[in-house]
Amino acid sequence: MELDPRGQRFAAALTSIVIALVLATGSGWLALAQAVVFAITAYDPRKGPYAYIYRLLILPRVGPPADREPAAPVRFAQTVGLTFLALSAVGYLSGVTALGVTAAAFGLLAAFLNAAFGLCLGCEAYLLIKRATA
Repeated sequence: MELDPRGQRFAAALTSIVIALVLATGSGWLALAQAVVFAITAYDPRKGPYAYIYRLLILPRVGPPADREPAAPVRFAQTVGLTFLALSAVGYLSGVTALGVTAAAFGLLAAFLNAAFGLCLGCEAYLLIKRATA
């Protein structure tokens, strides 16, 4: 399976907005909702709600992608995001606000770097791990 990298950047932009709202409001429930989105996209990046929004609203306007990227690094990155936002939700919902803020901040950093610069930290980590274990 291969993915449109523009869709991944769009999803990262929406993720950045959601996580910024988590940090601004301290909402563990919103962090949990984003963790659920990560869980869905870790299973299949094409099935997440942000992917549906991209295909419905953006793709018809920009046309087919010139290139595609493999799904495995993206799925790994989504799993990492799931871990951070699940920790954030646990932190906020259990009253350990420092954990909630710290985990959400790391998630926001990674999402923003992908959205703004196309730098997927989880994807890069996946490739490093693959090279190290090959």
